[in-house]
Parts: sequence; structure tokens; C-alpha cells
Amino acid sequence: MGLPRSVMRLLISRPWLLADALRLAWATRARGWYRRPPFLPIPPSSYLRWRMETAYGDGDAEPSQDEVERFVRWASRMRRSR
Repeated sequence: MGLPRSVMRLLISRPWLLADALRLAWATRARGWYRRPPFLPIPPSSYLRWRMETAYGDGDAEPSQDEVERFVRWASRMRRSR
């Protein structure tokens, strides 16, 4: 599955979210990410499928850019409030 296209489109259209998105990716990165291609600290595809399944009822769902932006901002606020 990899990184959803909606996330890529969001970061291209709203680059000011890049730092928050990177912090979120780091917080949810796969264990041993540095041992497997593509050698990026991104969430495991099983985790992303589970998130889409619980949020949309379909593991292959792609959230809109607005939904992704709201989630990235929410996650950033939650980390800062700790």
C-alpha cells in the first residue's frame, strides 16, 4: 500500500504541513524500517489498512486531502498537549 496518494498530494499542495506530517510518520513508523526497502520511516501498510478500515469501513479507502490535513493537525496538537 505504501504512502497514500492523498498524503502525497496534501504535502505538495500544503508544504507547511510537512514538519507535522514527518513527526506523525516517525511516531507511527514500522519497527525495523531501516532493514527493509524503501528504507523510509513510514507506518506499516497493515496499520494504514487498519486505520482506513476503522475510519471508513474499507481498508482501501483514500481519505480526502481535507481529512488528512485535519488528522495531521489534530495529531500535532495532541503531541504538543502532553
